[in-house]
Amino acid sequence: MTVLHTFGLFVVTAVAEIVGCYLPYLWLKKSASPWVLLPAAASLALFAWLLSLHPTAAGRVYAAYGGVYVSVALVWLWLVDGVRPHVWDFVGVAVTLLGMSIIMFAPRGG
Repeated sequence: MTVLHTFGLFVVTAVAEIVGCYLPYLWLKKSASPWVLLPAAASLALFAWLLSLHPTAAGRVYAAYGGVYVSVALVWLWLVDGVRPHVWDFVGVAVTLLGMSIIMFAPRGG
């Protein structure tokens, strides 16, 4: 799996997880219809399926995915919540993406 493909799959996975969690938040905190729970459940099922598409050990995938999730969550903060991330948020994203890259793409012997 190429670096670009892996990263893209992680981004789509993060969006699915965030949507799956954001919709119940809207129901619980913003008085959205309980019907939002149906697409939320579908989105979380999609999230789990997407994580299973990576050809490496599940624990490694989950650990690396966290770095991309942080990045996508900050984009969500900016685009959906309307809050511009601080420079330290971007520093944190850089650190998590570096960690994700090391976990997923470092050479491993036999």
